[in-house]
Amino acid sequence: MPTTLTSEATSVWTGDLPTGSGTVTLDSSHAAEFSVNWKARAEGVSNTTNPEELLAAAHAACFAMALANALGSAGHTPESIQATAAVTFAAGTGVIGSHLLVSAKIPGLTEAEFEVFAQDAKENCPVSKALAGIPITIEAELA
Repeated sequence: MPTTLTSEATSVWTGDLPTGSGTVTLDSSHAAEFSVNWKARAEGVSNTTNPEELLAAAHAACFAMALANALGSAGHTPESIQATAAVTFAAGTGVIGSHLLVSAKIPGLTEAEFEVFAQDAKENCPVSKALAGIPITIEAELA
């Protein structure tokens, strides 16, 4: 197992910011290509992603993995963890926050115990650490 791994994605953009457009391709799977443009980023457009949605995907996946690891290390194997990250972008300011919404099935765990694990994963998942410059909030509950 490698001790370090570099992951890549490639973006190609044509035109200026307001009228141009581009694509983002995940280098792990060239079949995963996403269209991006300013309107999708500033206003939201169906079938077109933006950097914040991709960041939200990374944050949700990282959080779920960190939570599963912490729970498993403590002897609590989760049946399921559903994590949604909502990353907020403000034009002219940038990314202003990420909100995690979490529901999990973990046999034998109380809400209070779960809250401790969820807070720890929120603070210590690598993507949360990379996002240290913005507020990260969480709502977590057992299903």
